[in-house]
Amino acid sequence: MNVVSETARLEPDSGVVAGIAAHPGEMAIAAPVWHELRFGCERLPRSRRQKLLKGWLAEVVAPALPVVPYDGAAAAWHARERARLGKAGRTPPFVDGQIAAIAATNNLVLITANPKDFKAFRDLEVIDWRSGEH
Repeated sequence: MNVVSETARLEPDSGVVAGIAAHPGEMAIAAPVWHELRFGCERLPRSRRQKLLKGWLAEVVAPALPVVPYDGAAAAWHARERARLGKAGRTPPFVDGQIAAIAATNNLVLITANPKDFKAFRDLEVIDWRSGEH
C-alpha cells in the first residue's frame, strides 16, 4: 500500500517514481492493499481531499493496477507461514501475511517501503524501490 500511496504525495520518493516508470504494465495490487486504500478514503470526512483521493483511486490506480485476489492457494500458503511463524514466537500482522501470500503464490515480487514487515516470510522476494533497486 505504501508504494501506491506514495504516488499520491505532492513530492513522491524519486526511487518509487523511477521503479514505477521502469515497469509499466507489469504491476498489480494485492486485494488487501486495495481494501486498505479504499478504507483509508472511506474513513475520511467528506471533504475536497476525500473526493480527490477517491477520484485518484478510480481514475488512476484502478485502471493501472489489476487487483490480485486472496484465493485458496494464497490462504493455504498464509496458513502454513502463520503456523510456522507462530511456533517461532513471531506473529506478523494478518494483512501482511495476506499480502505476502498473494505475492508468493503468484510468483510476484513484493514492492514495499517497509521490507522489514515481510522479511520473516519464506519464499518471498521483497524489494524497496526507495533503495534505488529496480
